[in-house]
Amino acid sequence: MTGRTGRGCRIAAALLTTVACQPPAAGADALPASAERVSGVVTWAASADLLGEGAADRSYRLIVHTSVGGTALRVRVTNAFGDRPLTLDSGYAGLRDRGAALRPGSNRRLTFGGARTVTVPVGAVAWSDPLPGTWPAGTDLAVSLHTPDAAGPASGHLLAMQTSYTGPGDHTAEESARNWGRTTGSWWYLDAASVRPSRAATGAVVALGDSLTDGRRSTPGLNRRWPDYLARRLHTARTDVEGVADAGVSGNQVLADDAGPSALDRLDRDVLSQPGLRTVFLFEGVNDVKAHTGVTAADLIAGYREIARRVHSAGKCVVVATLGPFKGWPEWDPAAESVRQDVNRLLRGSRDFDAVTDFDRVLRSPRDPERILPYFDSGDHLHPDDRGMRALADAVDPDRLNCAR
Repeated sequence: MTGRTGRGCRIAAALLTTVACQPPAAGADALPASAERVSGVVTWAASADLLGEGAADRSYRLIVHTSVGGTALRVRVTNAFGDRPLTLDSGYAGLRDRGAALRPGSNRRLTFGGARTVTVPVGAVAWSDPLPGTWPAGTDLAVSLHTPDAAGPASGHLLAMQTSYTGPGDHTAEESARNWGRTTGSWWYLDAASVRPSRAATGAVVALGDSLTDGRRSTPGLNRRWPDYLARRLHTARTDVEGVADAGVSGNQVLADDAGPSALDRLDRDVLSQPGLRTVFLFEGVNDVKAHTGVTAADLIAGYREIARRVHSAGKCVVVATLGPFKGWPEWDPAAESVRQDVNRLLRGSRDFDAVTDFDRVLRSPRDPERILPYFDSGDHLHPDDRGMRALADAVDPDRLNCAR
């Protein structure tokens, strides 16, 4: 995924496309989603990708891991890349026990504007109504959805690094694993969940990045992406920032649409729309550099500054990370390394961001700073293993995330 080359370089402000559509409850007027302000704090998220073809009469039991705990759980479903309206006629959320099985009594029906069925327009999302009960931090949720007549391109997150479950028919209400014999490595139609934390001051950080943030080469099923490790740190730290959302997309670039929309193009939908957002953590750009499309350090810094400008305009903070080494990856060459070094030098001296975290310093080998430290190398010379992921999370200063504008 990260080996794709870019098709071009452009810097453009994204249009906001995350407008939810919810059907009204019988006998009541529901707020149109475009006017709805979603309260609470994001506890999990995954940026939408273009998946395969949607299937009619198919159920999905999607396993996701919370960061911050609280009440009033809501989930967000997406039709970001669909070419026709998406109807979901049954949805439930519960706590996972093992595999596809749920903790007895935890599975609760989702509604949208009071209705059990929701139709999401092309390019839009829809938030569910709040569910009762308390939803713990650091827990596996199981969100079950049924598509009665889905067809055409499906939206979701391709590289989940987590096993979820699927099968024919509507089995969303069932808590047993009996009818969930098929597995999937993607999250279908689901891209966020939020809760209302016990402390009103609690906020969230969204990590905007590529495959290194998406968790490629970390151990599947164990939540060992660096944002996962960060969530566990923040849960025990004295900080108001406890929600962590992972907006990493494998192959993504800052400037060019290639593996999905560029970071610039998806900033509003994937990041600024998340409830409780306090700070954006930007760690992306190695795909722009190694694509050899002529992107210069000045181009990439301009893209970072555009993201920072838009984040600041939204009243949020932005922390940026330096680019890690990748010598030994097939696309590495001295020219790409020169751009990476120039980008990092400019970032370290920049005042355009609320803070700079030096991930390059964490990952590089002291014997050959152009290479990732062998102890952290997953084997492909670009992506860190679980130990490297944890080291990245440990390098993040929680106080830098808890800033205000």
